Amino acid sequence: MHATLPLLRVSDFPAIARKRLETLQVNIGYRCNQTCVHCHVNAGPNRTEEMGREVVDTVLAFLRASAVTTLDITGGAPELNPHFRSLVREARALGVHVIDRCNLTILNEPGHADLAGFLAAHQVEVIASLPCYLEDNVDRQRGKGVFSSSIVALRKLNALGYGRADTGLVLNLVYNPQGPTLPPPQGALEDAYRSHLRREYGVEFNRLYTLANMPIQRFGSTLISKGQFNSYMKLLHDNYHEENLEQVMCRTLLSVDWQGYVYDCDFNQMLELPARFGAKPRTKLADLIGRNLEGRPIFVADHCFGCTAGQGSSCGGALG
Repeated sequence: MHATLPLLRVSDFPAIARKRLETLQVNIGYRCNQTCVHCHVNAGPNRTEEMGREVVDTVLAFLRASAVTTLDITGGAPELNPHFRSLVREARALGVHVIDRCNLTILNEPGHADLAGFLAAHQVEVIASLPCYLEDNVDRQRGKGVFSSSIVALRKLNALGYGRADTGLVLNLVYNPQGPTLPPPQGALEDAYRSHLRREYGVEFNRLYTLANMPIQRFGSTLISKGQFNSYMKLLHDNYHEENLEQVMCRTLLSVDWQGYVYDCDFNQMLELPARFGAKPRTKLADLIGRNLEGRPIFVADHCFGCTAGQGSSCGGALG
């Protein structure tokens, strides 16, 4: 795999600082039942990195001591971590809103038949990757049979009340472009998704989030292999919008890896660019319990243009 960090370190991206911390995003493992070409985590079935109970306890201790309102759990397929369910239960007991970044097909895997019911019982918000509403496009990006399995999973979630009005069970979908292009306008694409999925499959959802592909890990390596890396970076630079800086996710989010080290965002985590909160080259979440992080500088590099290009991208979709 081609390393992209040497191509991203030198950057004219503007300096930004943290606002009040609202979301703790924890990557509890890189193992996944899928291997997607756009994956910025380089997740897959052969990854072994996994958050242990000690770090899970630190996450819970941080939540107890902070004003964080949202725990955003990601992976890999986060549900493959043996501590996933206990983390959800204990965070919900603290009154924290929990998000599960779900690839959908995990709901159909052996041993996970009750997973959808568990998520509903604990009112977990599901943010599910579905990079297109057309079967051929999804299978090309994520693997043969992934689209049909995703539809089965979406129907399971709908049957439990997800994506339905007045249930409080939120189901949001995520779109990624197929290649080195920016996402189309989020509102129009959401309407197209809703119309097609409702008409063809009887599937309902709440919102569609459109995200730009980040030029790192598997996607970045593919760009280099195809000679498209420089042109994609030019596209991101040319479409930079300063107004998106106020809303980028790193301003109010802290990212935690499976070992408990902290980063300004999940993308920096994958590039091994740790957040700096002292003299040490890396900081653990345990060292930040009870500390006010507001005003601290954010580590930026050239990939940050991916969050500010066009309508902007964040874990909550378009910014503009």
